[in-house]
Amino acid sequence: MDHRGFHQGSFNSFQSSSSDEDLMDIPGTAMDFSMRDDVPPLDGEIEENRSYNGGGIGSSNRMMDFLEEPIPGVGTYDDFNTIDWVREKSRDRDRHREITNKSKESTWALIHSVSDAFSGWLLMLLIGLLSGSLAGLIDISAHWMTDLKEGICTSGIWFNHEHCCWNSKHVTFENRDKCPEWNSWSQLIISTNEGAFAYIVNYFMYVLWALLFAFLAVSLVKVFAPYACGSGIPEIKTILSGFIIRGYLGKWTLMIKTITLVLAVSSGLSLGKEGPLVHVACCCGNILCHCFNKYRKNEAKRREVLSAAAAAGVSVAFGAPIGGVLFSLEEVSYYFPLKTLWRSFFAALVAAFTLRSINPFGNSRLVLFYVEFHTPWHLFELVPFILLGIFGGLWGALFIRTNIAWCRKRKTTQLGKYPVVEVLVVTAITAILAFPNEYTRVSTSELISELFNDCGLLDSSKLCDYENRFNTSKAGELPDRPAGVGVYSAMWQLALTLILKIVITIFTFGMKIPSGLFIPSMAVGAIAGRLLGVGMEQLAYYHHDWAIFNSWCSQGADCITPGLYAMVGAAACLGGVTRMTVSLVVIMFELTGGLEYIVPLMAAAMTSKWVADALGREGIYDAHIRLNGYPFLEAKEEFAHKTLAMDVMKPRRNDPLLTVLTQDSMTVEDVETIISETTYSGFPVVVSRESQRLVGFVLRRDLIISIENARKKQDGVVSTSIIYFTEHSPPVPPYTPPTLKLRNILDLSPFTVTDLTPMEIVVDIFRKLGLRQCLVTHNGRLLGIITKKDVLKHIAQMANQDPDSILFN
Repeated sequence: MDHRGFHQGSFNSFQSSSSDEDLMDIPGTAMDFSMRDDVPPLDGEIEENRSYNGGGIGSSNRMMDFLEEPIPGVGTYDDFNTIDWVREKSRDRDRHREITNKSKESTWALIHSVSDAFSGWLLMLLIGLLSGSLAGLIDISAHWMTDLKEGICTSGIWFNHEHCCWNSKHVTFENRDKCPEWNSWSQLIISTNEGAFAYIVNYFMYVLWALLFAFLAVSLVKVFAPYACGSGIPEIKTILSGFIIRGYLGKWTLMIKTITLVLAVSSGLSLGKEGPLVHVACCCGNILCHCFNKYRKNEAKRREVLSAAAAAGVSVAFGAPIGGVLFSLEEVSYYFPLKTLWRSFFAALVAAFTLRSINPFGNSRLVLFYVEFHTPWHLFELVPFILLGIFGGLWGALFIRTNIAWCRKRKTTQLGKYPVVEVLVVTAITAILAFPNEYTRVSTSELISELFNDCGLLDSSKLCDYENRFNTSKAGELPDRPAGVGVYSAMWQLALTLILKIVITIFTFGMKIPSGLFIPSMAVGAIAGRLLGVGMEQLAYYHHDWAIFNSWCSQGADCITPGLYAMVGAAACLGGVTRMTVSLVVIMFELTGGLEYIVPLMAAAMTSKWVADALGREGIYDAHIRLNGYPFLEAKEEFAHKTLAMDVMKPRRNDPLLTVLTQDSMTVEDVETIISETTYSGFPVVVSRESQRLVGFVLRRDLIISIENARKKQDGVVSTSIIYFTEHSPPVPPYTPPTLKLRNILDLSPFTVTDLTPMEIVVDIFRKLGLRQCLVTHNGRLLGIITKKDVLKHIAQMANQDPDSILFN
């Protein structure tokens, strides 16, 4: 309970720390404590109280109850604290009960009741529309700016390379990516595209544009919105579990993240926009919540909206509405009732429909790498699919360990103080190594699209440069055929691309720019899968008489689909890094539009999870949550240690006694002294110090606000005024200061356990009820307290981890 929540000086105490990095490092940024205006405290809009009557020194027998009307700030939470789920849900039930009762009294009240019920669906509609629109804007802008590194369209500067040549009348099918309207930078600067000097000019301009985009991205994030960096999913998971990070889902974060996400993707760094799109959608949901009192004034209800917004984010990221709902349920949400499931589905549907209407890629698809396969797979192919799953699990475990080690180094050394330099160095290395290789020069989404592609007669890619490519089977399908020179050249280039992606992604994820991990992980798996797929294809062609092939793959038949192997490999690597299973398979299924390939995807996803879990239990997002010290109680982990509540509670043996308030014997001065001398977030209230019989629990913030409000509203309240937490107070002598009744801020039903309660039950209670703290009693007497931070520290200690890594309550 020794955290700094609800302390008047807590905010300053955070800032006075030697470094923001000592407190929290969101992957890619230090906390910015100046951005509290983005998300004001929930009840800040409540109208100020009317004047209170009575209570002067002369009115001796007047007890002042300053909570007969709501006081602004009471019942809200400080930054970097956990909400009380039980209290928030109780408040919402009371609000709903009041509206329902009033709806029977008048027509206007009935209309208000109906509008209140409909407001959730209206909010989902607005979130879907805004998320889909922003995703379309990001897709179109990123595509154009990525091509800007290589040249410009003279017929219209706003056209990207593909759209520029679509409008050209001087382009042939074989050279459809070359048209006179599209000019490379060497053509514009030295009027030629041939020769070594032209290559150097294009090389230089490519690196220059990449550095410019990266510099703008990191500068905007650093100056305007430090929360706009990273993926955002670890923080969103923590926020959905009940943690407060004011400003993280605010308007400035949304604006800067949208702009810098385009810049970061266009710079050519090994990152994706899919993870940050979840953050963008949640920002939309949080901002729109302020239009509805039902969600603005209740943190638990707001988190239901954010769960649905996360589903909409994945829906527009992959064009997978159902996968988005399952992703929110499986990966990010902490509390996901059935009503939230329906609304998530609706929000994902509207978002996908909006993006489809915008049609950002001009192919009537929601993603660039949508693909359809037509060749069935054979049972024997489960062996290479499982091998891809093993590779994905190994890659996931390797990436998590190395990336966390690098992020910890960034956090604990001087490296973290120079984010701009770090981003520019990594961008320069990436651009210099990427330009010579055509598979690293293109955007990662385009690379994945090419790797997923099933070669047809009209494909001009080197991956489809087979001998006898125009000989078709009787069914019109392309049979397996010997690889040509282009295929062998592409294999070498893809092998080099694989090495570069594996290494550079480790250093890229976590920098102070928006950076998603879905696309780089899928790229690594897609490359490995395509390499294995081509190898299997050639093996089947040259050795079709082997026992493993002759029963199902005759000569001249179309047996192996390398693009399918790429897709399975992409799913395996993404699963190995994130530990997603069900939602991952559904997302990949929605990308292909075919039920036939669900079994290979399931086999690869489960294998990668098993292998990765054998090497480390945490996924990348959970690892970053633990690295940053967020108070996230993982619901998937089992607590199997035989400890008791008395082993974890505070105070421990030889510690000072538990700080408590008495129900009817403490003055305002006594309470203010306790508040100033401690940093606890709340205090148990007992009948007396001798009996230690529990009455309730009061939050520090509510105490401070109530006392300050009483001093402002009534001059008679002085330091010697008695504070009562009782229902009735005894008569007071004449000419004594008025007493202060604060029973309404007292939680009369705090959760309690006995000192002999097993900790596995206590942990389960904290998980399922979302508690902030519970009190420990012995034979009905108050003995101690256990906070969420104490539980997390105990779990870390039992797992031989550093308990001091938990920074917040």
